[in-house]
Amino acid sequence: MFLVVGLGNPGREYEGNRHNVGFMTVDALQRSEGWPAFKPKFSGFWTKGELGSHDVAVLKPQTYMNLSGESVQPAAAFLKVPPARVIVVHDEIDLAWRDVRIKSGGGHAGHNGVRSVIQHLGPDFVRVRIGVGRPAPGFSGDVADWVLANFAAEERAELPDVLDTANAAVRAVVTDGIAAAMNRSKTKNRGPRNGGPGNGGAGAGCS
Repeated sequence: MFLVVGLGNPGREYEGNRHNVGFMTVDALQRSEGWPAFKPKFSGFWTKGELGSHDVAVLKPQTYMNLSGESVQPAAAFLKVPPARVIVVHDEIDLAWRDVRIKSGGGHAGHNGVRSVIQHLGPDFVRVRIGVGRPAPGFSGDVADWVLANFAAEERAELPDVLDTANAAVRAVVTDGIAAAMNRSKTKNRGPRNGGPGNGGAGAGCS
């Protein structure tokens, strides 16, 4: 079994935030696969289904972003899913908008949701990183304000394609394996990337 985790903050006020693109991705996956509706468990909402020949559980932690690991770890333990089969989907400011990348292991780069998962599960899980870019010129606020703001109108128009790309990455990890999925991701995503060191608090969630 695989465990696919979409990161985000619960509550209607956060639904359209860039920081909630992980929630958006797994919602789209559940709808497209026709899986059962999400139900409460593991301090979150979860459902399950199949991708190819593999059983897949999907989780949306409801702990707020910076406590995500408190939902992910119990789910992984109960379902007996090792870290290498946990796929965490999250926003990434150091990737340009529309860029989707797969990564296995590593640090948190300032993302508080990923930081929390590492604290509770260790670093050896898979990440599907969805680029939201850094603040646009003229944006009034810091990086935390940027990711906790809603997608702009132009981004919202492109969002369904981005979610499709992210879910194609999830499917590839599950059905083809991490190495093949990463190679495919690198080939398909060669757009410009927003520079700058670190992640500048991209994970600044709400507690």
